[in-house]
Amino acid sequence: MMRIGQGLDAHKFRAGDHVILGGVRIPFEQGLAAHSDGDVLLHAICDAILGAAALGDIGRHFPDSSQELKGIDSRILLRRASELVRGAGYQILNVDATVICERPRVAAHVALMCERIAEDLGLDVSQVNIKGTTTEKMGFTGREEGIAASAVALLDGKHV
Repeated sequence: MMRIGQGLDAHKFRAGDHVILGGVRIPFEQGLAAHSDGDVLLHAICDAILGAAALGDIGRHFPDSSQELKGIDSRILLRRASELVRGAGYQILNVDATVICERPRVAAHVALMCERIAEDLGLDVSQVNIKGTTTEKMGFTGREEGIAASAVALLDGKHV
């Protein structure tokens, strides 16, 4: 049985010297405010795979009230979400995601993002697609107040 899920996440900028997107540290004049490392891309992917398996969302499994998770590398969260999905009897077939921001530009980092996400999900890199877009200066991302990401995931499993 095929299952599709979607995820969306956003974080506002704060003082800092880098952002982490898709598990890649990108030098930038600001950071992202978050309980974890603020990787909006990985958070959206977590929500997409969890949602496709009807397992809730990232906040249910990894709450921002947990001191144990404070500052955690979101790649760890992605691997844990993947384990939950597989434990529920599903196989991740592919992930497609979009980073939404004016800056930093993500194109130069996409290949490495895809490699890290594929590694964390136990996929071939051909099963992961990441792209960047802007909102043409509209909204909070257009005003450069933060970064958003959306993702979809396709799962297969639980054949009856």
